[in-house]
Amino acid sequence: MTESQDVLNAWVERVHCAGIDVNCHANGDVAIAAMLTAVERAQKLYPRPDARPRITHCTLVNDALIARIKAAKAIPAVFSTYPYYNPDKFPFYGEETLEHAMALRSFLDAGIPACAGSDFDPGPFSPLMALQAMVTRKGWDGKTWGANQRITVAEALKVNTLNGAYATHEETIKGSIAPGKLADFVVLADDPHTVDPDRIKDIRILRTVTGGATAYEA
Repeated sequence: MTESQDVLNAWVERVHCAGIDVNCHANGDVAIAAMLTAVERAQKLYPRPDARPRITHCTLVNDALIARIKAAKAIPAVFSTYPYYNPDKFPFYGEETLEHAMALRSFLDAGIPACAGSDFDPGPFSPLMALQAMVTRKGWDGKTWGANQRITVAEALKVNTLNGAYATHEETIKGSIAPGKLADFVVLADDPHTVDPDRIKDIRILRTVTGGATAYEA
C-alpha cells in the first residue's frame, strides 16, 4: 500500500466526479479491497451508472473480492503474460496462492468482463504470449501453476479484444469484426484454436490492418 484509505478515497472521488473512469494499480488482496472501498464510496456519494472502474493487474483475489468487483461493475485488467513470463517467482508464492491469482476463470464464471494487461515494459507486450499463458497457465520452464484458472482460446481472444474495448466504452466501434466497426485486425499463419496450445506464442503474424490500411505485411 502506498496511500492511506482516506487519501485513496479522495483521489477516487475526485476522478470519479470528473466523469473519468478510475484505473488503479492493485496487485494484492488488501490493495484490491482498498480500491473497491474507494470506488464503492464514490458511487454511493455520486452515482454514475455508466462508470466502469478498472483495476490494473488485480492479481490475488478471493470469493468475497470477486463478488465486490462484480457488484461495483469494476473491470480487472489482468497481467495476462505473467503465467508464462514469470514462473521463476511462483515457488515463492506457492500453488495455493496461484489458484487465486490472475484469476480469469473465476472472473469470467462470475460474469465479470475481465480484460488483459501486459505491464509493458516491465513485462512483455505480446498478445500471443498472453493468449498462450491464459489457455495453458504454463511457464517458460514447462511447469503449470493454477491450472484451475485456465480459460479457452475463444475466451482468451475475447479477453484480449472485445473485453478491452468494453473497458474503455468502445465496444460499439472496436474489439470485434463487425459491420460499422473499425477495420483493425490481424492475420495469423495458424489458427490459435487448433494449433498446439504450447505453440500459440510462436504463431507468425502475416498482416496487421489498422483503419482499413495495411500497417505490416510479412
